[in-house]
Amino acid sequence: MAVIEEPSEPAELHFEGDSLEMLSAFPSAVKQVLGFSLRQLQLGRLPTCVTRSMKSIGPGVYELKDADERTWYRVIYLARIGDIIHVLHCFEKDSRKTDRRDLEIARQRFKIVKQRMQKERIREKHSGK
Repeated sequence: MAVIEEPSEPAELHFEGDSLEMLSAFPSAVKQVLGFSLRQLQLGRLPTCVTRSMKSIGPGVYELKDADERTWYRVIYLARIGDIIHVLHCFEKDSRKTDRRDLEIARQRFKIVKQRMQKERIREKHSGK
């Protein structure tokens, strides 16, 4: 049986755009489920809620899923890179198909995060780290 080694430090959560405000507006029970799953990810563990890969947005992007009797709730995030997990987009949906606008927001934020990471790598390279 393989042993999963947990990181020594929890990952930081970086909320892109209005994702923290959107997550904060979710119902309390939904916030607990999704928040606990994010905490599990920070600790290097598997999320406790339903998740799926979102390769259409980019490599390493996943979606956490929860629902109540009213609607479905989603958190799209970029898996841990170094010591950071980027929460790209949080939203509600009321049909089976994810709205194109929500997918585009996540794609744009993914692109911005990639550009920011690239600039940081270049800066570190030039500063001799």
